[in-house]
Amino acid sequence: MTTSPDTTLTQEQITEFSQRLAARKALLMEEISEVANRSQSEFDVQLISRSGDSGAAAASDLLRGIAEAEITRDIVEVRDIVAAEQRIETGRYGVCISCEGPIRYKRLDAYPTAKRCYSCQVEYEEGRQTAR
Repeated sequence: MTTSPDTTLTQEQITEFSQRLAARKALLMEEISEVANRSQSEFDVQLISRSGDSGAAAASDLLRGIAEAEITRDIVEVRDIVAAEQRIETGRYGVCISCEGPIRYKRLDAYPTAKRCYSCQVEYEEGRQTAR
């Protein structure tokens, strides 16, 4: 089997991805902390100032829901980053978890946490849609 330059990651490329992943994880952790702190502060103020206004209560609940959705989205991304970091540590980064073939550099460059090659990802997503 011959590998093309686009399918074999160099140590330099892996190091670059590792740094990108670490920087993104740090940013997400900071955002999670900021949203959680902001959300708690807003919730405290709204609890103190509520005077039976159902409109204010609905707005408060909506804002809290949005903050929780932001945190959940960021946590999912952090989990993907941690999994990618583990694949780097074990020498499995850039290897598809489904077919064990290489994940192309261009895909990893666009989506550094990719765990499947493009073909397997398409198949996976089609299978999930069929299951619904």
